[in-house]
Amino acid sequence: MAAWKQIVFALVILVAAAAAWVRFFPGAPEVLARWGIDWAYASTPETQTSAIGTTKQASGRNAAGQPANVVALPAGTATINDRLQAIGTGRANASVTVNPYSSGRLVEFLVESGTRVEKGQIIATLDSETEVIAQDRAKLVVQDSQNKLDRVRSLQASNAATPVAVADAEVVLAVAKLVLRDAELALQRRSIAAPIAGTVGILPIAAGNYVTNESAIATLDDRSSILVDFLVPERFAAAVKVGAQLSATPIANPNNAYTGTISAIDNHIDEKSRTLLVKAKIANPADSLRAGMSFQISMKFPGDTYPAVSPLAILWGSDGAYIWQIEDGKARRVAVRIIQRNTETVLIDAPIDSGDMVVTEGTQSVSEGGEVRIAGEEQRAAEAAGS
Repeated sequence: MAAWKQIVFALVILVAAAAAWVRFFPGAPEVLARWGIDWAYASTPETQTSAIGTTKQASGRNAAGQPANVVALPAGTATINDRLQAIGTGRANASVTVNPYSSGRLVEFLVESGTRVEKGQIIATLDSETEVIAQDRAKLVVQDSQNKLDRVRSLQASNAATPVAVADAEVVLAVAKLVLRDAELALQRRSIAAPIAGTVGILPIAAGNYVTNESAIATLDDRSSILVDFLVPERFAAAVKVGAQLSATPIANPNNAYTGTISAIDNHIDEKSRTLLVKAKIANPADSLRAGMSFQISMKFPGDTYPAVSPLAILWGSDGAYIWQIEDGKARRVAVRIIQRNTETVLIDAPIDSGDMVVTEGTQSVSEGGEVRIAGEEQRAAEAAGS
């Protein structure tokens, strides 16, 4: 084929492709308008012109050159929700293992497992015959020493006894009283008393066993409140304060949540785990919680305040997320960084203020610097003027 025929054939193909692009590509009229070629679609059929007009309206202006209609909402402000969640282990407010002061035969238990006892209540007794005898002997010695002192004092009144003899008798009586006190204490300690108020656990031994001062007689748990130990990540260390409230949910019973307060904070962060040991106290008036239970700990901390917009306002481009802000009736594209997504709002990091209007619907018809009309704005203005 001759060269001029090839050139003509190529030109025909290009013209056909250009005509097809003008006719079928939605954005072709706007592109031609920017190039100053309005005649390319001035003679198009009515249906085509209608479609082009619709396309022009979608790009920011309709065929009459009116601003694009959009729905916009004012931006607000919100505080980021910073939440701490951890797993903790419960302990009794106080837990004591009861041991006798001395060795002997365990004669009797005065309580049973699960019994609630008060501080000082006798829970068990040891054999005490030897201590009773020692107490009776000490009483006799005290009485005899008192009688001797009385005789010496009467002799001193008639100058038959010296002051030294009286002083010696007084010392003997004082020593006898100390021996009596020691015997009474030894007898008293044959009865094992509860050192704290609490609930008796399962008794590890039975009456009749021989015990020593290292034998565990019983365990007592004060469950009036439960202490929960949990670890806090290093980034929350400065935010956790004594007295701060928290929510504790038993892992085994997630339907019940308890409110507690932080009672103690460790003075250093563990170098290996980079965590801080924290103790919380949970009231247990119904005695429904037990030591050893696991808890889901939850705490909320107020974070920084950021602009908040509707999720519909967030758009994505090749360079990241952005929104359309309306200033003086014109659209301005603002790049944003998403901080937190909530149910009704999205917290963003962007140079906008509370009350700035942000496009939420009709974003497809907005362009940079293009004029926009907020739907319902004229009606609201008219209602405001009429009122």
